Amino acid sequence: MSEILYEKCKLSSFDRNYTTEVYLKNPDKYRQLEKDSSKAESLISRGAGYSYVAASFKKETLSLSMKNFNRILYFDEKKKLITVEAGMTIIELLNFTLGVGMWIPQIPGYPFISIGGAVASNVHGKSAELHGTIKNAIKDILIFHKDHGWLNLSNDENKNIFDLTIGGYGLTGTIVSVTLKLIDFEGFNFQTSITKINSITETVNFIKDNKEKNNLIYSWNRVDPNLQNFGDGLIFCNKINLQNKEKNFDMLKSDKPRFLSNFFHFCLWNKLSVKTFNYLFLNYYNYLKKNVYKDNFNNVMFPFLGKEFYFSLFGNKGFVESQILIAYEKVESFVNDFKNLINFHKPIITLFSVKGMSGEHRYLRFEGNMICLTFDIVKNQKNLNFINELDKLYIKYDVVPSVIKDSRLKKEVFDKCYKFANEFREDLRNFDHKRSYRSELSDRLDLWVILF
Repeated sequence: MSEILYEKCKLSSFDRNYTTEVYLKNPDKYRQLEKDSSKAESLISRGAGYSYVAASFKKETLSLSMKNFNRILYFDEKKKLITVEAGMTIIELLNFTLGVGMWIPQIPGYPFISIGGAVASNVHGKSAELHGTIKNAIKDILIFHKDHGWLNLSNDENKNIFDLTIGGYGLTGTIVSVTLKLIDFEGFNFQTSITKINSITETVNFIKDNKEKNNLIYSWNRVDPNLQNFGDGLIFCNKINLQNKEKNFDMLKSDKPRFLSNFFHFCLWNKLSVKTFNYLFLNYYNYLKKNVYKDNFNNVMFPFLGKEFYFSLFGNKGFVESQILIAYEKVESFVNDFKNLINFHKPIITLFSVKGMSGEHRYLRFEGNMICLTFDIVKNQKNLNFINELDKLYIKYDVVPSVIKDSRLKKEVFDKCYKFANEFREDLRNFDHKRSYRSELSDRLDLWVILF
């Protein structure tokens, strides 16, 4: 490390479960990227730094920031192709593509993450049922590996490494640029309908029956065991208003991402505040909103934009988010066991949401024709005991937990839930037996087969 000019600093995962001191480098030229990478014993690339887990850094390891690589390299309006550098953010991409009437619909709920980070974690949006993950939008990828040099990846060239890289969490090398397949953008305005729901099982059945009728569909549920109807809540169905093509998209300043501050030292989420928030949220839509109302692009696609205070309320200790995929036919039994665990441990769950997913589950990719459950939990010892018990349910019901959302996911749970994990390890080892690219995430889950 001594030969590289670097900044030594502390980095934290977004959920605040892991903080450590790392070497940070911000190259601004391709030649400098080559030089920095080649001289480092071990490294990992870093995008915008909004990953929930420590996927872009590790103690005493070079974290190679791609923030200076944020240009559009190629655009073909006729072929609907765009090549961008990996440091470009989702909002920078949209600010350009929406202006020419095109986009990629596989965008996450927060617009300031980088394209490289989106590819490395194979992100999905609220339209995952309809459009799948970002994998479906990728034509080709350019990476740099300190031992293998520059590699073009696609379905036609280096296909195996292409498959390893999408959802490979940066372990195949630095993603430098990505060519994306754009589609026509239908409109900026949405018609949103709200349906009251009485249970999680009812939510799942509703989504299953109505997924093809909407552009986006997801739920907000209450999981308070004291409620008469456990899992009641609201389902939001969003349809693009094809009759109203008027632009309704506020261009966002992409050079000044919103800061998700640890404003409070102590967690302000407790049973009373969660109950109060749920009451206000439910009644806001009951009394102030109509069952059907008009909404704009930003509100629909980026629900946490402007509401970042939600994360600040967890305080310095942070939170745990669990996002899982489960087969439709197993949901009812899972929810019954889930409710029993909640009755016993009484955890503080601040958010619970349901949506559909599609795709093929392979390697470490979080996708499949399954239902997706997401919930946020206050981080304390009592709640961690609940989550540890929840791990047993994940194994029992063949659940697929999201690797990029859960900082405390254990290797033994991961190995039982990811049936393609060993295939990923073996193929990655064959490509990079020196373990050149490493992160806290890769070490925690032992995403390498150790050679003897």
